[in-house]
Amino acid sequence: MHPLRHTLHNELHARPSLYFSEPAHVFHLAILGSDSERQALLDSLYSEPVADDLPQGIIKLDGHWLKWERHAEFFTLTYVVPTSAQNPNWIALPQALAAKISPYTQLLINRVQIVVRNKASWDGDHAEYGFKDPCGSSIGGGDAAVWSDFRLHEDGESRFLFINNHLNAYRQGRMIRRLLEIETYRMMASLSLPAAKQLSSQLNVFDKKLAELSERNAAPDSSNAKELLTEIAGLSAEVVSLSAKHRHRFSATQAYAQLVFERLAELRENHAGDCQRMGIFIERRFKPTVRYCAVTEQRLDVLAKSVANLGELLQARVQVEMEEQNAEILNSLNARADAQIKIQRAVEGLSIIAITYYVLSLFKLLYSGIHVLGVDVSQRTAVMVMAPVAALVLLKVLMRIRAVKHH
Repeated sequence: MHPLRHTLHNELHARPSLYFSEPAHVFHLAILGSDSERQALLDSLYSEPVADDLPQGIIKLDGHWLKWERHAEFFTLTYVVPTSAQNPNWIALPQALAAKISPYTQLLINRVQIVVRNKASWDGDHAEYGFKDPCGSSIGGGDAAVWSDFRLHEDGESRFLFINNHLNAYRQGRMIRRLLEIETYRMMASLSLPAAKQLSSQLNVFDKKLAELSERNAAPDSSNAKELLTEIAGLSAEVVSLSAKHRHRFSATQAYAQLVFERLAELRENHAGDCQRMGIFIERRFKPTVRYCAVTEQRLDVLAKSVANLGELLQARVQVEMEEQNAEILNSLNARADAQIKIQRAVEGLSIIAITYYVLSLFKLLYSGIHVLGVDVSQRTAVMVMAPVAALVLLKVLMRIRAVKHH
């Protein structure tokens, strides 16, 4: 059996929903922060430290079920409190849970309360729940209905009214889980919006600088190539740094947004009265955020590629100019070599003439010396004897010069 067989198979059961019957109040909290902060919150729920690789758990807190889940970037708590159907008002976060999260209130990225009622205990009027311009949908093929105005209250809480028509406890738990995930993933996807807005202003500056560098690169003057290449390299470093800094956040936005739209599709919405459907409201208000972040990420990628292309163009131009300079240098060296060869040939000719003169002068002195010694040799005989010798000497000199040149 593979050592990961059980671990990977159990991922199918890693995140079960809480199953309960109405009426009830469901509180959902999503908390950001470091791993140590999230672990400290989790440890405060138990009497003993919890293993850091445990993905989720269900415990009882003050007599009510509390479910916690670890996620890649956040930590969620879902608390179900059964209540009376005669009291439709919203209730405050139970003190038992409020005391646990009080040190981490600054890390709350999402806080939701869902009032769960059944069809028998609801008179069909959602106005008494304090909604302003609510959105409502019939979900699950008409087995349930949900309303919300998507407004934050003073405590930062968003509120939903869930009416169960024909769902059992299991389907109700899964349906409410989808609603909670929609809100949490929507908030997590929106985390990149402030960064995208800030990045857009920086990208505007970078676009202007890139246009300026492109114009300078297109100019016929090539004397500033080194300075231009330095500026392009600096701009490229800044763009790459921004891309590395924000790539993870933008990728997370796309992933969370996809989960939001998948969960909306799983609700199987229909119209509930004259209200706008909840999914339509979320899509119309949430999609611009996702698109803005996606466009900003695309602008960053295009800018990075454009800067890289400009750097390559400049390097290519500099390379061509260097090759032209090298060609001119080679032509100059060839001209010098030709001149040196001509001079060498002239020197060789003069050298042969000088050597011939010196050989003949030497033979003349030898001939004069023979006469002084009293040896009678005619000039004709002397020439016939000395000419072959002089020719051999010159031939030897020529062969020596050619051997040196060949070497």
